[in-house]
Amino acid sequence: MVKKVQQKKINIKMKQILFLITFVSSIAFAQESSRILVSGGNLHIGNGKVLESAVIGIEDGKIAFIKNAFAYTVDKTEWDTIIDVTGQEIYPGFVAPNSTLGLTEIDAVRATRDFDEVGTYNPHIRSQIAFNVESKVMSTVRSNGVLLTQATPRGGIISGSSAIMTTSGWNWEDATVRKDDGIHLNWPSSMQGGGWWAEPAPKSKNKKYAENKRAIANFFEMAKAYTQEKNPEKKDLRLEAMRGCFDGTKRVYIHANELQELVDVLEFAKNLGLAFPVIVGGYDSHLITEQLKDSEIPVMVVRPHSLPENEGDAVNHPYRLPALLREGGVKFCIQNEGDMEAMNARNLPFLAGTAMAYGLSEEDAVSSISLWSCEIMGIDKNYGSVEKGKSATFFVSEGNALDMMTNQMTIGVVNGELIEPANFQFELKEKYTKKYSEN
Repeated sequence: MVKKVQQKKINIKMKQILFLITFVSSIAFAQESSRILVSGGNLHIGNGKVLESAVIGIEDGKIAFIKNAFAYTVDKTEWDTIIDVTGQEIYPGFVAPNSTLGLTEIDAVRATRDFDEVGTYNPHIRSQIAFNVESKVMSTVRSNGVLLTQATPRGGIISGSSAIMTTSGWNWEDATVRKDDGIHLNWPSSMQGGGWWAEPAPKSKNKKYAENKRAIANFFEMAKAYTQEKNPEKKDLRLEAMRGCFDGTKRVYIHANELQELVDVLEFAKNLGLAFPVIVGGYDSHLITEQLKDSEIPVMVVRPHSLPENEGDAVNHPYRLPALLREGGVKFCIQNEGDMEAMNARNLPFLAGTAMAYGLSEEDAVSSISLWSCEIMGIDKNYGSVEKGKSATFFVSEGNALDMMTNQMTIGVVNGELIEPANFQFELKEKYTKKYSEN
């Protein structure tokens, strides 16, 4: 019995040593390999097209070429690493816009929530420097193919400036794709009251709505006047942060849902001459598709896995909203704002899968969480699709990544570096599976 116990301890120790050797080797492998060839998978480019049996060449973090595997002869001497993914699916890195991922760890523990600052107008608050690349939650999201996120602050009327980050990096500086990409404005609610699905209640007009709108307009008018001075005598950090909203270097993400709010947002953006306004939420946006299309204002559509807002709404309205916007010619992407949004960012592919089940084509569903997100945020020249010249940021799944039954990442690449597809939840599963299968 003693010998068996000792032998078991030796076996466990050997497994631990082998794991460490493999882990360290994989890190060195990812850092040293500058020329990588991924061959044989079915490529969902992200722009609506599919290339079967694709070969992707990666050089210095960029996609050097994309070819058909049947028409390309592999010269093994040209590549540091060759990965055969025949029979698997290749997708561009999925994008989680408007998310607190990386800004919170445990929602119930205040010390880990770093997304809501004190104050009402906080355009100068920067989420980039609060981004936590060591987040345990991040690894569970990354392993489902979400390789980019827009770290977004919350609270107040102007919450602050978001930043576009990778979900893999050494520190927040290393993870930054675009700092301070835009400010987030929480538009006042035109309606108040209401209940929930089990106890519905009628809504009434917000009597302070006009007053609240005027206050926002006043702040933006003051900011616009301030930004017309190149070198003001007294600098105001809040107003300095607003400069990009008018010269086109920043987006203005306006969080609004009700029909009256959306109509007022269109007028607000036009009157102030905002260069790149974006609606976030847009629950009633299907009712004004012509106006949105004419104004060229995109929508980061409300989380599809939501309940209807109004008593008379169709029960499947949130599921169908992406397809309704697509039909109306409105540029949109899917986002996941709501309860426990950081941890639920892992479900982003399945939100797109639900939208696909309710009217979107499969490739449009892929685009809605990849290329279209990047186009709306202004990073599509380098991210969002697997195309020559863009950053090599994509992943390989054993099956359809929009289906929770078949989404299984086998390889992930961020800016040309191979990343670990597993997370601590997988490790715990393996740990306890082995433990109880041995008994």
